[in-house]
Amino acid sequence: MKKTYTAACHCGAVRVECDLDLAEGTSRCNCSICLKFRFWKALLAPQAFRLLQGKDALTGYEFGGHMITHNFCSRCGVKVFGHVHADSPVGELYAINVACLDASDAEWAGAPVTFEDGRGNHWERPPAETRYL
Repeated sequence: MKKTYTAACHCGAVRVECDLDLAEGTSRCNCSICLKFRFWKALLAPQAFRLLQGKDALTGYEFGGHMITHNFCSRCGVKVFGHVHADSPVGELYAINVACLDASDAEWAGAPVTFEDGRGNHWERPPAETRYL
């Protein structure tokens, strides 16, 4: 069942709200940026995501095909969310950092995690090793 969550960076400058059912699944991948930031994501449709505060505190970073803006708080450095652009092959999406959600330990522990081989560009399957993710 979808629930409205709030999420924030460490310093609280960036706050978002999203409608999400963690039981529908989350993911972790081994692509270069997700691995370095240990990014744990849940994907959201644009209408399920709302930036509440901190637009002025956000710093965006793009690389590769420039289809995703990785949004970081310029004050504390936490990546609260990513924004997949509408012209990407999958269309517009938001990727919320599950670790930034104001959720309970039980909600986090109960969220299924799918592992993706982003490094090998095989998003449909897990990498051979997932223990480090």
